[in-house]
Amino acid sequence: MQINAATVDEYLAELPEERRAIVSKVRDVVRRNLPKGYSETTHWGMIAYYIPLERYPDTYNGQPLCYVGLAAQKNHYALYLMGAYSNPADAAKLREAFRKAGKKMDMGKSCLRFQRAEDLPLEAIGRLIKGTPPEKLIRSYESNRKTARRAKPKAEARSKAKPKAARSR
Repeated sequence: MQINAATVDEYLAELPEERRAIVSKVRDVVRRNLPKGYSETTHWGMIAYYIPLERYPDTYNGQPLCYVGLAAQKNHYALYLMGAYSNPADAAKLREAFRKAGKKMDMGKSCLRFQRAEDLPLEAIGRLIKGTPPEKLIRSYESNRKTARRAKPKAEARSKAKPKAARSR
């Protein structure tokens, strides 16, 4: 389900009532727990919470540094949690919260997929969101960028190396 709304209100208005209720419930948790310094808008076809470029312009793609995203997809809902993606300790806390709540976690690197708001341990997600002020996300982003830059020359060197001769059988 692709929505190209210019505002969050337009995004929500385009959703059928049942889907709007689910997105709104999760959105309320995000907004109640969102540290100061993040902004809410629509971006990338979803509701996005990000650090404005005026505050942190040094991103690899010139786009605002996204922290949380919330989307109504075709067959599910998605909550993108960059804090859990960039911080293994936060990801472990999230897995533990799902386990304790007896809920099944369906998550890729940052995309937490769900069918109903009740599928999520919303209180734990709120704590996770609250625990990453913009400065912490920026530090994590910069640390990950430095690590990626150091790894890139090694990967390029391997790709330029001559292939090993084929073994005869």
